[in-house]
Amino acid sequence: MFRSRTFWVKFQGSGTVRWCCTQFAYVPKHRPCQDQALICMQEFMDSTRKLFVLTGAGISTESGIPDYRSEGVGLYATSTKRPVHLKIFKESSKARQSYWARNYVGWPRFSSFKPNVTHTTLVEWERKDKVHCVVTQNVDRLHHKAGSHHVHELHGTAFNVICMSCNQTLPRHSFQTKLRDSNQHMSARYLEIRPDGDVELTQDEVNSFQVPPCERCGGILKPDIVFFGDNVPRGRVEKVRQVLAACDGLLVLGSSLFVYSGYRFILQALESRIRVSAINIGPTRADKHLSFRVDARCGEVLPRLVV
Repeated sequence: MFRSRTFWVKFQGSGTVRWCCTQFAYVPKHRPCQDQALICMQEFMDSTRKLFVLTGAGISTESGIPDYRSEGVGLYATSTKRPVHLKIFKESSKARQSYWARNYVGWPRFSSFKPNVTHTTLVEWERKDKVHCVVTQNVDRLHHKAGSHHVHELHGTAFNVICMSCNQTLPRHSFQTKLRDSNQHMSARYLEIRPDGDVELTQDEVNSFQVPPCERCGGILKPDIVFFGDNVPRGRVEKVRQVLAACDGLLVLGSSLFVYSGYRFILQALESRIRVSAINIGPTRADKHLSFRVDARCGEVLPRLVV
C-alpha cells in the first residue's frame, strides 16, 4: 500500500529520532511514524475527493529554514530574540533600519532555500486532482518553487515589498539591488538564518545602514507579509473560506495552529462537517477537533501515501 523511502537518521534513546544532516537541523526530536498511523492517513486520503491543505513552518524546517515554536530547536527555544511587531516597525525608524539591515544580509540565503519532498508531493497530488488548494502560513515561496499552482499565501510573501502609504509593490530581489546600491560598505554574507529571513548583526553595522523610501511617494517600505500584531486582509480570508467550502477534507501539515489566522479554518471545517486531520511533530491547538493526528515528520509520511 505504501511507497518505501530511505532516510538517514540517528537514533537516540526511547526510539526518538534526531536528524544529523544539516538539512534537518531545525526538525525537533520525534519518533518514526508507526504503520497504524499511515493506515489511518491512507484511509483519510482514500475517502477525500477535494483536499484543502493548510501548511505551516514545520514543513519548511525540512528545507533548512528554522521556525519559531519547535521544541528545542525553534527560535523561541534557542534565542531571546523576537520578531518585530507592526506597530514598532511603523513608528520607529531605528526598528526599520535594524530590520532591513539584518534582512539584507540574510536575503541571499533565505531566497535560495529549495522545496523538499513535502512540497513536491503536494505538487504531484495537485496534478492528480486530489489537492484542491494549498493554503500556507509560510512566506518562503517554496510551494511556488516546487510547482504548485493553487496556492494561497495567508501571511503574504517575503518575495515582495510594499509601500505602507501608496501600496506600490516591487519584487524583493529588485529591492535587494536598491539596498546594495545604498549600502556598498556592507556585504550580504552567509550567516545563521532566522525564521523571518534575517540574521544577527553588530549595532555598528545596523547604525550605518541606509533604507531607501518608496520611489513613488517617499513612504515606508515593508516586506509584503503579515507582521506580528497585524491582521490577515479580510478579502484574503474570505477567498480562502470560499475555497474551503468546496472541499470535503482538510489536512494540516507542519503547524501547531497556535495563531488564529490558520486555526479559524479548522473551526469553519467543523461547522461544515468537513473532516480534519493533521501531520505534525507535537500537539496542535486543534487536537480535540481532529479525526486524528500523525505525530511525525511530514516528509516521512506524505511520500508513502498512494493517491
